Amino acid sequence: MARRGQRSRLWNGVSAASLALIVLVVFLLCRDGGKMPKEPVIEGADRSWSSFDGSVKSRPTVEYRNGTDLIWQIPGSPKAVLFIAHGCNGRAINFWDRSSSCEGCVGLPEERLIVLEALSRGFAVLTVSSMGRCWTMGEERLVVREIIEWWVVKNGLEMLPVFALGASSGGYFVSALATDLKFGGIVLMIAEGVFDQIDVSGDYPPTLFVHMPKDTRRKQKIDEFMVQLKKKGIDVAEVKCMEFPLSPNFLADRIPGLGNDVSAELFKLFQREGFVDENGYMKKDGRATRWKKALDVDNKGLLLDKRLINHVQEELNLAFAFHEMTSLQSEQIFKWFESHLS
Repeated sequence: MARRGQRSRLWNGVSAASLALIVLVVFLLCRDGGKMPKEPVIEGADRSWSSFDGSVKSRPTVEYRNGTDLIWQIPGSPKAVLFIAHGCNGRAINFWDRSSSCEGCVGLPEERLIVLEALSRGFAVLTVSSMGRCWTMGEERLVVREIIEWWVVKNGLEMLPVFALGASSGGYFVSALATDLKFGGIVLMIAEGVFDQIDVSGDYPPTLFVHMPKDTRRKQKIDEFMVQLKKKGIDVAEVKCMEFPLSPNFLADRIPGLGNDVSAELFKLFQREGFVDENGYMKKDGRATRWKKALDVDNKGLLLDKRLINHVQEELNLAFAFHEMTSLQSEQIFKWFESHLS
């Protein structure tokens, strides 16, 4: 009888605990309209546009050489050089905030944050515009090689290691340029490189692929090239960039000059037009989403600076995570660069 009483008390205790847990779950579900509350966590997103205020600012120098423009900035006591190559339709002006020293600069959100991260870590940054819409693999490689070598010597940086980062077309270009210049390491962003077209030897630089696995064709090529590079003794690694949900304040957090009110109204527009799902994820790539038309038709009172249209477009592409430059993984990228400083 004593054992039966003990079992009964134990069972009553378990039942009470289970009931309490059920009540808690029901409360949470009801509190959020039948959905468990979710707080989106975006890797690196704490590095918003205002994170660098007071610590580092974009004050570049603009020059012209060999038929193209180069824009650059050197921090105090630089420890390395970083050459950055844009993607198709990009320009050097996209990486720098508009200022008295660069009145034509655009400062696209992801590009500018990569540059600010580099400067804050002691990297001298050099950006160059391609001569056409995209980079080419012939004479342009020789032109850029000469520009980098000339610029490094001109600024007394020849004793520092030189790294390179290229996105999309710029990634293909950097992978080929690495056979012409001795880089301490390269980052190929949303690009698999041209390793089926170049002769890669054992002294090819350490290579980091920063890519978006949703692009399955590119992911497959990256997987193949990583195996090939490792077999040749080359230090190779990857960073995978995944999709994430939008939130009312996301655009304001990433784009200077776009306020919280406008950001929240845009998010409501995306919800109302069905551009995002119930959890805030983009249903289509930003390029395939007719948000600008919806903005013109239904939101004439929404004051979105037209100069920020491309900035918003870039962030929508980034959230969908198929093909876009990204600064969200800057911490991993620059720690990888720093691990190869010699």
